[in-house]
Amino acid sequence: MSGRVELVWYGDDAPRYDHGPQHPLRFPRVVLTRDLIHAYGLVDGERVAETPARSATDEELALVHTERYVDAVRRAGHGEPGPWWEFGFGPGDNPIFPGMHEASARAAGASLVAADAVLSGRAAHAFNPAGGLHHAMPERASGFCVYDDPALAVAWLLDRGVERVAYVDVDVHHGDGPQEIFYDDPRVLTVSLHQSGATLFPGTGFVDEIGAGDARGSAVNVPLPPLTGDELWLDAFRRVVVPLVEAWQPGVLVTQLGCDTHHSDPLANLLLTTGAYRETARMLHDLAHRAAGGRWVATGGGGYQWAGVVPRAWTIYFAEMAGVSIPDRLPASWTERAGREAGAAVPASLWEPPVPGPPGDRQAVERTVAEVERLVFPLHGLSG
Repeated sequence: MSGRVELVWYGDDAPRYDHGPQHPLRFPRVVLTRDLIHAYGLVDGERVAETPARSATDEELALVHTERYVDAVRRAGHGEPGPWWEFGFGPGDNPIFPGMHEASARAAGASLVAADAVLSGRAAHAFNPAGGLHHAMPERASGFCVYDDPALAVAWLLDRGVERVAYVDVDVHHGDGPQEIFYDDPRVLTVSLHQSGATLFPGTGFVDEIGAGDARGSAVNVPLPPLTGDELWLDAFRRVVVPLVEAWQPGVLVTQLGCDTHHSDPLANLLLTTGAYRETARMLHDLAHRAAGGRWVATGGGGYQWAGVVPRAWTIYFAEMAGVSIPDRLPASWTERAGREAGAAVPASLWEPPVPGPPGDRQAVERTVAEVERLVFPLHGLSG
């Protein structure tokens, strides 16, 4: 397999996936991430290359979404009247925007390009920062997400003969879309580490959601209490994600790398820092090689400090995927541009100090991990 790594760029030939200037999901975070990766010189055109995205076809979208839903997305985004609220659209989280189908199909297609790069052997690892839209359901938009590109990438891989896929989701919100879509599919392991649904949207992702039928044990959830910091979060990841993915031995590892777990994120209540992202990237990279033959498809996800956090977090992940050590100091040209776009100064370095104070509710995290070990581990031949 090639050691090549690909950054999949959304492209300039499709409408932006943009809910509007007042919406928390800001497309400039994708542009600034790409620019920071380039500013560090990571894309050398040889070992690390940038690949243009394409749009997912209706036939590909049908691997996850209904024909009725895709038609509704297209018509709503073209300004046609209709009962679009039946599909989850309207004021709030999922406003209709011009070119909504075309923009969403491009974000989904970018994840398919990443999946193809890895499955074909053209690259060992590939990253689509415009993806990670993990709340969309087969016939409903949800949580800023129109088409569920991570689930689509998984379904596409299965459709092309991959026997087992592991999907790991580190967004602060439960990865409810992939879980629901593959809940009774014994070929897919979905693992989500998130702030508990008792305190955060979408209100799901509890430990007892473990899959159905022959797929019992293939859905794994690690709901964490608010104010969980780096130490406890990383401990939960090591104890749950690492052994389960190793036991699963997937043909491909697919990840959703939401960074709304950051302590400054306005939409959630975990307390992670970029130090946690660096360690998570290292563990996922190691897992890809030890458990999945090196095959790693990564997508973006949540993150609402769109200038100051998201580009730094995803550049940390991409540098790890590329096996490159980059300076802690951000390129001055990039910080100046990001600051201008954000209207405020952005951090000048990748590193940041740990959040002061206790790391969170240690006993609550321990209970959660112990319950996962009790309910799920035996179904994979593991002991807690």
